[in-house]
Amino acid sequence: MAPQPPPIDPRELERVIAAITDEVVHYLSGAAPSASSPTDDAICPDCLGHCIGICAEKTRKGIAAGADRISASDSVQQCEAAIAPYIDHTLLKPEASREQVIKLCQEAVRFGFASVCINPWNVPLAAEHVRGSAVKVCTVAGFPLGATLPQVKIQEAEEAIKLGAQEVDMVINVGALKSGQDELVEQEIRGVVEACHRGGAICKVILETALLTTEEKVRASVACKNAGADFVKTSTGFGPGGATAEDVALMRAAVGREMGIKAAGGIRSIEDFKKMVSAGATRIGASASVRILEEACGPSRN
Repeated sequence: MAPQPPPIDPRELERVIAAITDEVVHYLSGAAPSASSPTDDAICPDCLGHCIGICAEKTRKGIAAGADRISASDSVQQCEAAIAPYIDHTLLKPEASREQVIKLCQEAVRFGFASVCINPWNVPLAAEHVRGSAVKVCTVAGFPLGATLPQVKIQEAEEAIKLGAQEVDMVINVGALKSGQDELVEQEIRGVVEACHRGGAICKVILETALLTTEEKVRASVACKNAGADFVKTSTGFGPGGATAEDVALMRAAVGREMGIKAAGGIRSIEDFKKMVSAGATRIGASASVRILEEACGPSRN
């Protein structure tokens, strides 16, 4: 069993939250970060990484974030190549039909999205229709409430991976977090993370930030990092609110540069996309993925 991190002293937690909040305020005000800032280096305004092929710093960061390919061009195809790999093309509506899931997969393959994100029932169908492409199959566990028993989330992840899932987005137990049961929250996350890693999949952990205070967002982010999660994610898209740049910046400051951050919920335009990436997101969950590409690169082609 992996060694457990020592409990955080409440006074130390308060200091960390204050420091993180200060960095977020710096970011949102446009002020230069302090010398000890854990946030990213200065970036160009409205940067989408299009110049990644000629900017050594962006190239290094792209590779460090897990990019398999780096490309840059003025063409529409390369515009898509710069944006699409950020996006999990998402369809989690309970009424989603086979035809809609197949269309989602076809769009993901055509545009080169990072993954298709679908409910567990649709994993085999999605795996069949993205087979042979670079598109991953992403699914969910404990979705959307997070109140499922830990062992059920673990089994849900394991079974989905057997059926072809390569990424699992799990929802934390929000009630346990709000009750101060951080150790239980972290233990549950670790169980799902380890199940994913045994199966060769990555694990993203959904906080449902719209339900949390600033302190709770920091505590949850730290629990995800301690538990070895690959990403921390803002929202399910089924809660009272979606992703905000403020929450993404807060989460990035809390977990540092090593972890991925997925912004999801209410991201419907290229402006939304740019705000999230500029704030520190390395993955975007969106059902309006094609629309975002069309705004950035021009109308899609047949």
